[in-house]
Amino acid sequence: MVKEMGIDAGGTLTKIAYIDSTGELILKNFPSNDLRVPAQFINQFTELEVIGITGGRAEQLNQFITINPKTVGLVEFEATMEGVKFLLSQEKSDIEDAIITNIGSGTSIHHMKYDEYTRVGGTGVGGGTLVGLSALLTGVNSYQEMSNLAQSGTRKGIDLMVADIFQGQEIPAPLNPDLTASNFGQAGIKLNETYKDEDLLATVARLVGEVITTLSIQLADQFKTESIVYIGTTLKDHPVLQYVIEDYTTLKKKKAIFLDDRGYSGAIGALKKIV
Repeated sequence: MVKEMGIDAGGTLTKIAYIDSTGELILKNFPSNDLRVPAQFINQFTELEVIGITGGRAEQLNQFITINPKTVGLVEFEATMEGVKFLLSQEKSDIEDAIITNIGSGTSIHHMKYDEYTRVGGTGVGGGTLVGLSALLTGVNSYQEMSNLAQSGTRKGIDLMVADIFQGQEIPAPLNPDLTASNFGQAGIKLNETYKDEDLLATVARLVGEVITTLSIQLADQFKTESIVYIGTTLKDHPVLQYVIEDYTTLKKKKAIFLDDRGYSGAIGALKKIV
């Protein structure tokens, strides 16, 4: 019997969290382009007593929920931070001071210190950018296919890197030859060049990852913390994006942390707020 449910109705996915009769935490997600689908799933739980709901499409989803439980609306970043706190405890992490970077359709960045959470920045570059640019450049619309192709691609020949600028000359310290000088910078130089889909997709992932990571690192410096916790459904099943983020964070001498079930932080937090 399920009596409580946490829901995060985002722009791309609607995430759901609840405890089943065995005490196990169950996590589900549905595309948000047709909210009747997640609502149909929710409406099966006729004994639900209370729903904790957050996310930009929460009110729209509510219109399709017909079982009439008590509904508790929650501020999205508060629910997300509650979920992050729970997941950190589950992984036995003692981190109490960190930047939390939530990569959804866009990216929202928070500073967590003990039990206090503050939104400190963000960018419109996120999962929506990754999917949108990838689709425009290659015509590939499947997220899984984008991810699979990116894994066999290379950005060399598309990105302009430090090594390309110096072209065999000695590169002055502390510059790294593999650092990006300009995302897609070579594409404007090599006119009439054709590129493989996998290379374009790898380059888009690099662009998105570097923008998000650079902003996160700047905020970590500002708040004098060494840890950056990356969460969000965009990271799910996209190893290239995660590699870019982890590699660049480490290069800048920060600690990158990726939580299990990271895409469900909002839904888990919404559940924890009502139980």
